[in-house]
Amino acid sequence: MNINIQKLLPISAAAILSGMLGTTAVADEVVKIGHVAPLTGGIAHLGKDNENGARLAVEEINAKGLTIGGQKITLELDAQDDAADPRTATQVAQRLVDDNIVAVVGHLTSGTSIPASKIYSDAGIVQISPSSTNPGYTQQGFKTTYRVVATDAQQGPALAKYASGDLKLKSVAIVDDSTAYGQGLANEFEKTAKSLGMNVMSHDATNDRAVDFRAILTKIKGENPDAIMYGGSDATGGPFAKQAKQLGLRAKVLAGDGLCTDKLSDLAGDATDNVVCSEAGLALEKMVDGKAFEAKYEKRFGQPIQIDAPFAYDAVYIIVDAMKRAQSVNPAKILAAMPSTDYKGVIGETTFDSKGDLRHGVISLYGFKAGKKTLLDVVKM
Repeated sequence: MNINIQKLLPISAAAILSGMLGTTAVADEVVKIGHVAPLTGGIAHLGKDNENGARLAVEEINAKGLTIGGQKITLELDAQDDAADPRTATQVAQRLVDDNIVAVVGHLTSGTSIPASKIYSDAGIVQISPSSTNPGYTQQGFKTTYRVVATDAQQGPALAKYASGDLKLKSVAIVDDSTAYGQGLANEFEKTAKSLGMNVMSHDATNDRAVDFRAILTKIKGENPDAIMYGGSDATGGPFAKQAKQLGLRAKVLAGDGLCTDKLSDLAGDATDNVVCSEAGLALEKMVDGKAFEAKYEKRFGQPIQIDAPFAYDAVYIIVDAMKRAQSVNPAKILAAMPSTDYKGVIGETTFDSKGDLRHGVISLYGFKAGKKTLLDVVKM
């Protein structure tokens, strides 16, 4: 009679017996990759979108199996909420450093990525933002800062050139939400608009918690510009566009990637049809594997992609690619491997310049038809 002794023993005893028989399995090493985005507040939907993209990559890599330097690795996504608040962002960044992450995907906004970047730099930990576009993020002299989207120094001019050249708009009023992102984008747009001969009639500031824009819009209505450029996110930009229409402004509303989401139609109603916006990356429909990624994402999370999930997804794979080339999960060795990155993923080919910016940025321009975002043009930078 053959009896499997291990089946009759408790798990711990069976493990001891296996060890005695020389068949002990080496446990996988758990390696943490951080992710930070706002999971609460007005742009939590964008934060969750980024987190979902990163999580999908981690789950895929674990399912396939990962071995680095002869050691089996299990990735863990250490996901944190910075509430799009600069002070919270620095606290979360320190928490991740203390959690012994080997790299971080984040933060979502420029206003949080920039202050958090010093903490990651001091710790020697790679930071890849999937969505921060303010040029200043990678201009601080840190070796740890990277991004997988174009910058506002590319996005602002592309939007201004489209407004002037394709839309033949002659005058513009500018409003920004006083964040590093909104203000930076608006300033870059303004510089190019002026250089193209557009009449910049005014530049006003609001904030990223505002809900009532009627005072600013009434003033702008008196100026009667062809367009209003709004630097900010969809949470405020949606009501801004809606109130502009309610007040009878004829001006086109121009905006960047923070406003260029599928949720805009819920926030702005039929005012979306008057919006032209840009994204600091290739349109999902133009990505080689965009459709396949979209299907995987929607099957896993049961909701559509907002904007930057593919960029967060590729950011995880780029970190793992650096691990493989370094044959190490040591943060210093991952960092040393990053400058030579040449990774082909969902968003296309990613290579970095000396600052950590993409060598070949792309800007996509969109309009809306019956509330649905529609690609107008793709500009290679």
